[in-house]
Amino acid sequence: MPIARHRSSNHCHGTMERRHLAFFALALTFAMSALSPAFAQTKSAVAPDASSRLETVLKQMDTAAGQFRNAEADFVWDQYQKVVNETDTQKGKVYYRRTGKGETQMAANILSPEPKYVLFADGKVRLYQPKIGQVNEYDAGKNREQFQSFLVLGFGGSGHDLPRQFDVKFGGDEDVDGVKTAKLELTPKAPNVKNMFNQIVIWIDAPRGISLKQQFFEPSGDYRIARYTNIKLNGKIPDDVFKLHTSGSVKTVKGK
Repeated sequence: MPIARHRSSNHCHGTMERRHLAFFALALTFAMSALSPAFAQTKSAVAPDASSRLETVLKQMDTAAGQFRNAEADFVWDQYQKVVNETDTQKGKVYYRRTGKGETQMAANILSPEPKYVLFADGKVRLYQPKIGQVNEYDAGKNREQFQSFLVLGFGGSGHDLPRQFDVKFGGDEDVDGVKTAKLELTPKAPNVKNMFNQIVIWIDAPRGISLKQQFFEPSGDYRIARYTNIKLNGKIPDDVFKLHTSGSVKTVKGK
């Protein structure tokens, strides 16, 4: 059996940035697709016992969402590419907060293999790459609410928002880093989203409403795994964290 290799920073730079931009662009695509009433009204079909357990988990997430103010965590993002049997890994710290206006903001500081910064605030996603002096920007526009619900999946989101956008299946209880989690298997309802990610699995610490692990499966056999540790809820996070700090001459590229 071939062994997956972790590539160097220079080798993986272009591929990883394309992956990140595709992921955030997908969130925008998903947001627009989620506006369709056909997707919002479809209900998931699950076995009675699984249905009961799923409903309990979703209610716990609803309760946690009502109490959510902010969160911070360490992360490891792994992107596996089947065709070359290689895994690219990025590590850093992520922050979320809900503003007084009800907007959820996200900031991610990617520390390795090289510094990069991602910010979602004011309805826009910005990816800053200091090495090349460039900011890639996407505007969620009128789809801001749908977009933020997808981007912050598993961090402060309402449980009953999930069935509006996914077919949701309860996959059982599993331990993740010593914590009992509910495994939720999500199948996107929007066909154009499903063509990119045919399934998403999240492992939810239901009482806290926090996702400890996420896996995004692509039809090609590629997948992305996100793991979150050292999670802190409702602490003090400086406002400065949710600002994009650039240095020197920076080129801004706006996505459509």
